[in-house]
Amino acid sequence: MKNIMEIDGHKAVITFDPDLGMFRGEFLGLSGSADFYAADVEGLLREGRTSVKVYLQACEERGVSPYKRFSGRFNVRIPPDLHADIVSAAEASGMSLNQWVEKALSECAHD
Repeated sequence: MKNIMEIDGHKAVITFDPDLGMFRGEFLGLSGSADFYAADVEGLLREGRTSVKVYLQACEERGVSPYKRFSGRFNVRIPPDLHADIVSAAEASGMSLNQWVEKALSECAHD
């Protein structure tokens, strides 16, 4: 089970803070930090809406982009035998290594 909640189009990961006895939400993909706490789902939704609204307003006032920028490129270090295995799997599927990895990552990220 993924502990991700979507609030007004923004995804937040939800964890439980045993020290406070409350749930903590932290928005993903932002250039800064915006978190919120609540004891239940209704509270998370309410506090999350407030948190992201305040964050977006602060970014606008400061003239900064509220979202992380992604280039679409990243390097991954894997064992050579795994590298060989995925190249073989890609070739067997009639795909380039990049296409095969993109498909695998997309399937994992969206399941």
